[in-house]
Amino acid sequence: MTNTFPTPAPLPPPAAVDLNGRTALVTGGGSGIGRACVLALAQAGATVHVVDRDAAAAGAVAEITGGPVHVADLADRAAVDLLPAEVDILVNNAGLQHVAPLTEFPPERFELIQKVMVTAPFLLMRRVMPHMYGQGWGRIVNISSVHGLRASAYKSAYVAAKHGLEGLSKVAAIEGAPHGVTSNCVNPGYVRTPLVEGQIRDQAAAHGISEDDVLSDVMLARSPVKRLLEAEEVAAAVLWLCGPHTSCLTGASLPLDGGWTAC
Repeated sequence: MTNTFPTPAPLPPPAAVDLNGRTALVTGGGSGIGRACVLALAQAGATVHVVDRDAAAAGAVAEITGGPVHVADLADRAAVDLLPAEVDILVNNAGLQHVAPLTEFPPERFELIQKVMVTAPFLLMRRVMPHMYGQGWGRIVNISSVHGLRASAYKSAYVAAKHGLEGLSKVAAIEGAPHGVTSNCVNPGYVRTPLVEGQIRDQAAAHGISEDDVLSDVMLARSPVKRLLEAEEVAAAVLWLCGPHTSCLTGASLPLDGGWTAC
């Protein structure tokens, strides 16, 4: 069997984006896409607040960047209200998944996913946008998904939340435009994270097929590009949206989906 998870070749450094003097906040910043975003923004010079439920994971990435850590449950409005308001760049990344038929989907799980992936981004936008307005500059980047543009069976809560985040991002873009604030979504397909790799192994064991077959015939069946996206590729797109050449790019959804939405 070929190796489903080969070590990727090192990515070249992102195009020069100078964020010295800027402050960013990344939710779910302790691992996966969030961690990659924290590192990319910090490398560009920003002071990055790392928000995560996992204190150890958040602390580990903060040791690299030197930024502040906030251990918070984003389903708790009181916890969100304690996060910093003087933020120049907001990256709404935190999320969770639950897979079940709609008729069997636990209502409490559905509500939790909406709280973390729609309500918390709304509360954070509401919290930081006055600061952005006051200085005439701000960047809101929402880590959506190909599922913010397309639906899949058994993912009712996740698809609903990502579609809600897309709409929220567009409203923020319209309202923020007169104040120099942009709001965009980045829409990755399947990204190489420990969670996804675990899902591949579990599905292979459950269905008695190889991990390669799970990847190519199940997860990437609708994607012309037959590979997982790297978290650093998503972070590079986030960083680009914070750079000097994207001030007129707002209210958009940037698919990083291997051509999935072209089909």
